[in-house]
Amino acid sequence: MLATLTLLLGLPLALAAEPPSCAPLVPITFDNATIPRLLGQWYYIAGATKHPPHTRELRKVKFSAFSLFPGDHEHELNATEVMRHNKTCVTKNSSKLQVWHENSTLVHVDDDEVVTTARMIQSHEDLLILNYLGTDSPNLSLSARTHNVSKEHLEEYKSHLDCLGLTEEDVYYTLIEDACPPPGEKTDEDADPQVE
Repeated sequence: MLATLTLLLGLPLALAAEPPSCAPLVPITFDNATIPRLLGQWYYIAGATKHPPHTRELRKVKFSAFSLFPGDHEHELNATEVMRHNKTCVTKNSSKLQVWHENSTLVHVDDDEVVTTARMIQSHEDLLILNYLGTDSPNLSLSARTHNVSKEHLEEYKSHLDCLGLTEEDVYYTLIEDACPPPGEKTDEDADPQVE
């Protein structure tokens, strides 16, 4: 009887201490619809990591928007990116995104050098959640078709962060207020955007 009572009283504590159940990050299965789905304008919303070099870089990114266009090859996309690094606006026109169907991986190449490799995670069609590979620390980004992300979509991203052991302190958000002016146009606060 005492053993049963101890078990019953201890069960709620044991259940409360159990870590949340996490579904694994499921990479999207690349098919003929993958590349058309990626084409067009995207806004970088947030990035999260504990990896120090990436943390330093994420702190600098105040705003980023990118457009993906068909590339020279079937499994390649051209990318144009406008971003604000601290107070400087930069436009990049030289990036490419290689789409590797066999392992559901995207490879970002700039000036013929691999910049990042990431897996696209299954999510809503207006979201682009990327799980970056090649570091010992989890690294997850969120981009969307609009800079105004719904609460539900943000919660989806945050649930992935929780499962990877990342916290709100590991997340760096961009702000639409920090958007760069179109090339050639400048405000009182901005210098002309730099083109790379």
